[in-house]
Amino acid sequence: MMQDEPDTGVRTGEDGATSSGASAQPEGKAENGVAVAFGRQLKLLRLRARLERVEFGKRVGYAAQSVASFEQGRRIPQPEFIDKADRVLEAGGLLVALKEELARSQYPAFFRDAARLEAKAVALCVYGLYAVPGLLQTADYARAGFQQERPLLDDEVIEQGVSARLARQEIYDRRPPPLLSFIVDEAVLRRPIGGWSLLYSQLEHMLRLGEKRNVEVQVMPLDREDHAALGGPFTLIDTAQGQRIAYAEVQGDSRLYTGRAAVRELEARYGIIRSQALTPRESSEFIEKLLGEK
Repeated sequence: MMQDEPDTGVRTGEDGATSSGASAQPEGKAENGVAVAFGRQLKLLRLRARLERVEFGKRVGYAAQSVASFEQGRRIPQPEFIDKADRVLEAGGLLVALKEELARSQYPAFFRDAARLEAKAVALCVYGLYAVPGLLQTADYARAGFQQERPLLDDEVIEQGVSARLARQEIYDRRPPPLLSFIVDEAVLRRPIGGWSLLYSQLEHMLRLGEKRNVEVQVMPLDREDHAALGGPFTLIDTAQGQRIAYAEVQGDSRLYTGRAAVRELEARYGIIRSQALTPRESSEFIEKLLGEK
């Protein structure tokens, strides 16, 4: 950890990067110790209250099958379920105390630090080269991406992944709103992940998000002869403490960079592709043109 930046919670090596290596797994991998521990506690409290799953489910507004998934640690419950369960079971805050840790555990280990930083960021600069960035994705687009993972993911894991990805988009409701900049390669906007109809819905969603005052969406056209960031997607994260951190992820490996030299290099790349890409207004017109081609 950087001695003068104690609030980030990111441990780094000598090169200012922390890497997950081979332990990386896709978003939504549901098997984790926090979920299992919460599930066991939930079941013990339910049994103490002498409630069957069906009756308990009725009281909290969830199906017995969902309750079983929560108790077995196969699904991570929504915050509202945790609040209701704590009241119904008279847990005295025992379940609520695990809510924040459960929220973090919905992401794989390699992404949890980045997710925490992202959620509290005052500004983000996101470059998408292979797919629409997660913060811009619709639920259907995210689901289609998870369905194409190899080895195949279980349906329950896919839905947990979709839920986790959409949870990140609560960043749009934060006040004060963070500044969000996205640059997306044109090839991404033409790649029909999940089918053409799904892609068009995704493009329309991007247009709506781009209308927000704190959001800029830019397109990097395929006909550009110069391109300063062909090495892969990355994100620049500005913290409330005034630190800028970079995050990069590809093929089961992720890294958080806090060292100034590494971060400055990615800053430079983003600044260059920002100038090479279409402006936000030109990008909106470009996306509208793509929608007109359907």
